[in-house]
Amino acid sequence: MKRRHLIATVAATLAAPAVISSARAQGFPNKQVRILIPYAPGGTSDILARLLQPHLQAALGQTVVVENRVGANGNIAVDMVAKSPPDGYTVVLTDLGNLTISPAVMKLPFDVAKDFNAVTVLAYSPHLLAANPDRPYKTVPELIAYAKANPDKLNYATAGLGSAPHLAGALFAHSLGLKITFIPMKGGAEAIQQVVGGHADALFNGMIATLPHVKNGKLRGLAVSSAKRSELAPDLPTVSEASGIKDFVTGSWQGILAAKGTPPEVLERLYVEIDKATKIPEVAARLKELGAEPVLTKPAQSDAWRAKEVENWAKVVKDTGIKLE
Repeated sequence: MKRRHLIATVAATLAAPAVISSARAQGFPNKQVRILIPYAPGGTSDILARLLQPHLQAALGQTVVVENRVGANGNIAVDMVAKSPPDGYTVVLTDLGNLTISPAVMKLPFDVAKDFNAVTVLAYSPHLLAANPDRPYKTVPELIAYAKANPDKLNYATAGLGSAPHLAGALFAHSLGLKITFIPMKGGAEAIQQVVGGHADALFNGMIATLPHVKNGKLRGLAVSSAKRSELAPDLPTVSEASGIKDFVTGSWQGILAAKGTPPEVLERLYVEIDKATKIPEVAARLKELGAEPVLTKPAQSDAWRAKEVENWAKVVKDTGIKLE
């Protein structure tokens, strides 16, 4: 009898955390939700978060705050989420391309594959290869010819050391045997301003943040890094078309992550509301206008995708011998 009572007591004790977690999840949210952005205002992640924020706030019935936490190559905000309570009240919207590259090129205070639960892979947009309009090269072949004739003189602004735009530029240069100088910035918005202001010559950067500057003439668009031409800039060739590099596809996979251990019910609630928000006509139209293709994989699928991408980028870095320094 005592043995049976002991077993029942132990079982109840072990089950208690799950019961508490489930109860908390059912009441989610009952306070403010924070969306952290690892980069400065004006970048791709920031634009998407602020587009979704009012609609998520209305759907969740609680204040949703977008906070820019810049630093450490975007890793400060991500680390804050890794170390936050696993309750869904603090999440990060970031370029998952950047994040999945990072383990191959730098030491991190967290495990990209294991320390998070994904809410969703939100959207994909290609990188745009663009240059200052006053520079002498007006096409990709002209840029390549200039770089070959002037080793190390082409200054390439990047969203940050080890970022997806950085690796895109490094792959481009490596594939063509070019020697160019990389200038790391604190995000895509700052990289754009460096090229617009003439302090740097060219850049790869997310289309969402970069295309408006091409349209207003502050940047010259040269190519897109997708597999096919973009409907938003049909006159721009793909990088593969313009350079001859086979299967050159890079881009910005924007996604939302929560701390590991966040209840599945909370992840699902956030996913459902984000999915609904992207289908609101004005939001869908704005995403299309920005060149962002909705992906919206579910939480478990998104976790599997992230783990696979970590493996893929590690292989790319190893096989090419690229040193992101």
